[in-house]
Amino acid sequence: MIIQKDFLNRLKDFGLNTYESKLWVALLSRGVSTAGELSDISNVPRSRAYDVLESLEKKGFIIVKVGKPIKYLAVPPSEVVERVKKKVVEEADQRHKILSQLKDSDVLDELNTLHTEGVKMIDPTDKSGAFRGREKAYEHITTMIKNAKKSVVLMTSKEGVDRKYDLLNNHFKKAAKSGVDIRIAVPNNANKETISNLSKLGSKVHTIKNITNNARFCIVDGKDLLLFLTDDQKVHKSYDCAVWVEAPHFVDYFQSLFDKEWNEKQ
Repeated sequence: MIIQKDFLNRLKDFGLNTYESKLWVALLSRGVSTAGELSDISNVPRSRAYDVLESLEKKGFIIVKVGKPIKYLAVPPSEVVERVKKKVVEEADQRHKILSQLKDSDVLDELNTLHTEGVKMIDPTDKSGAFRGREKAYEHITTMIKNAKKSVVLMTSKEGVDRKYDLLNNHFKKAAKSGVDIRIAVPNNANKETISNLSKLGSKVHTIKNITNNARFCIVDGKDLLLFLTDDQKVHKSYDCAVWVEAPHFVDYFQSLFDKEWNEKQ
């Protein structure tokens, strides 16, 4: 049985590996079959077929038929989807409980102590990193803002305003309530509703006529800088790139650039 590779790859969404996908599709096409028959039509080695079928049975994709020789029945795909959804939710709930318990555990205290002591030994020039992909960069911006003590300055693009509001609105709100001074510079063609919503969170938002070369960066407490190196209008989010440094003297330049644009507006 010839199965398109693209089709098999899509079955990974069900949590199946290649052999599992091939045997499940083969069984779906037959309704009921033996391991030997399924091995022959799916091109899965017979030495692996029984183990893989056992795995599919445990996952709820197939049923083992009573009798000899051992045969297998396919579970309807619609039912499989419901089972997979249920399993994902159960696993997520279990992991959430474990992580919630870790928050107040001795293990986390020990890990934090190790990190605190380790940071003291880091040379200042080593406090830097690179991020490929907008999601990774945004994860680090989120961490920076969550750890802000005094100030956050953010310069972003027209499209970036909406993305950052969706991602960071709760963190901006918490930071503002903690007394963190938040200033956000956006292009004058940015979404007015988003600007208004950001202002309601306790942020100061100014529209800038010509943000320098579509600059996008975030500075926290005058020492942490995350700078995007690409133009978000010309690059896919997967290839968006950014660098992070913790270097007060270097960050001063970008802070002065921001302050200049900000004060000219005022």
